[in-house]
Amino acid sequence: MDLERLLSDRLAPAFAAVAGAPVDPVVRRSPRADFQSDAALALARRLGRSPRDLAADVLEHAALDDVCASAEVSGPGFLNLTVSDRALAGLVSGLAGDARLGVPAARAPETVVVDYSAPNVAKEMHVGHLRSTVIGDAAVRLLDWLGHRVVRVNHLGDWGTPFGMLIEHLADLGETEAAHELSVGDLDSFYKAARAKFDADEAFRARSRRRVVALQGGDAPTRRLWRLLVQQSERYFLSVYDLLDVTLTGADFRGESAYNELLADVVDDLDRLGLLAASGGARCVFPPGFTGRDGEPLPLIVRKSDGGFGYPATDLAALRQRTGELGATRLLYVVGLPQQQHFAMVFAVAGAAGWLRPPARAEHLGFGSILGSDGRMLRSRTGGSVKLVGLLEEAVARATDLARAKNPDLDAATAAEIGRVVGIGAVKYADLSTDRARDYVLDWERMLALDGNTAPYLQYAYARIRSVFRRAGAVARPDAPIVLAEPSERALAIELLGFAGVVGRVERSLEFHHLAGHLHRLATAFSGFYERCPVLRAPDELRESRLLLADLTARTLRQGLHLLGIRTLERM
Repeated sequence: MDLERLLSDRLAPAFAAVAGAPVDPVVRRSPRADFQSDAALALARRLGRSPRDLAADVLEHAALDDVCASAEVSGPGFLNLTVSDRALAGLVSGLAGDARLGVPAARAPETVVVDYSAPNVAKEMHVGHLRSTVIGDAAVRLLDWLGHRVVRVNHLGDWGTPFGMLIEHLADLGETEAAHELSVGDLDSFYKAARAKFDADEAFRARSRRRVVALQGGDAPTRRLWRLLVQQSERYFLSVYDLLDVTLTGADFRGESAYNELLADVVDDLDRLGLLAASGGARCVFPPGFTGRDGEPLPLIVRKSDGGFGYPATDLAALRQRTGELGATRLLYVVGLPQQQHFAMVFAVAGAAGWLRPPARAEHLGFGSILGSDGRMLRSRTGGSVKLVGLLEEAVARATDLARAKNPDLDAATAAEIGRVVGIGAVKYADLSTDRARDYVLDWERMLALDGNTAPYLQYAYARIRSVFRRAGAVARPDAPIVLAEPSERALAIELLGFAGVVGRVERSLEFHHLAGHLHRLATAFSGFYERCPVLRAPDELRESRLLLADLTARTLRQGLHLLGIRTLERM
């Protein structure tokens, strides 16, 4: 049950009766009451009335007696709402037997394509891939849990001019030696060696260019070498996804090459629709509203002057396939903010071509960068990109050391398991608890802290609750009556009832810092409850109520963290 929605639903008819038209009550949490509505202020300006008088009229029409202990006009015209303990207890009791914790499944499930991670073949994944992978995986988990048909797409960079260079280098090494080098995951060395030869050797450059032609023309030996590159890279990518504990599998790989045969049709369709224009020998679309620094219309280059196809053509072909063949109505592209204009232009062209018509819509889930302690882009000590595997392994090692320091009696296997769950969780949570449009600083000490808005704090809160039940030697009774005898019990109940509303808002916005923030508030409320309300020493009826509140908190933390892709531990 979404408590904010319940109050909003009760106020909406009252506002409509006073205004003569639908009005959003804008109910939110308040420091002066449980909830507050400030809709009367804006409405009063529109109607030319006193906000306080209008708010009072709304209260006269509102059916709140069975929900609120008090409802009053405050300040310039706010409606302050305090929910009755009886209503709170009844609503929380309703969560006890609900496997979904009050979160309804989607009323109208959609087919949603989530395009995320997108590493390049023959290159190691670096820290720049972290945000796309983590944010995309959280979107997949949330939308899937809500009942949507979710299609994961890992749009691999496996095509284009650089592959002539890479394939030729592979041929020079020989398949056996190259396969060994690639299998040990040293993709960067392979790529750098090929690049060095390309830059220094004109004959190698010439052979590389011929390889591109052979690859695009379907030459069998060249395609075999190309597939070797792709297969070895995919094995490496899957090992990273396993360490990061995300849901991507080999079945989700779909490289740029998969759209190669569709590119000419994209150009033909755009031409037939009268959308193509020539510009400097290239074939372009000039979507309205996009201009360069000089104020001139900005082109989306679909076919280059040399006859080749660029990223826009591939992205248009992919979008057309997703809305057409897959029947997707929601397309999510989890790509860094620097690509914002590119995707806006692609979406505009797809709309003009009729490939992106309502109810289908596309959304660019842009994100900021990960920074070092100096406030600049995170780099390795040598100035290069930080390898993602190295960052994750460091997180696990640091978390393992902290686990051993906290409990020296831990055996190596247990410490390693705690280290992996806590370390990977810390990395993910640091990302997802940040507004994705913002940059954030990678701060190991803060990320791994057992206090503050961190994954270890939430994981520890869950483990502490589980320890209560181990000591009690009992389980929570779903039918136990909820008793809200203390303010901290009441505060915990309100946070538990807020989960459904937060999940609903995140479904629409895919801004996961709101979910992370709610879980942190829930864990903080539980901490206050735990300190002030004895559970195991309480009288029987109160003990059963408090055990049920603790169980609901644990279930909500576990489910919420799962949606973020973060595991929990029974012991820490």
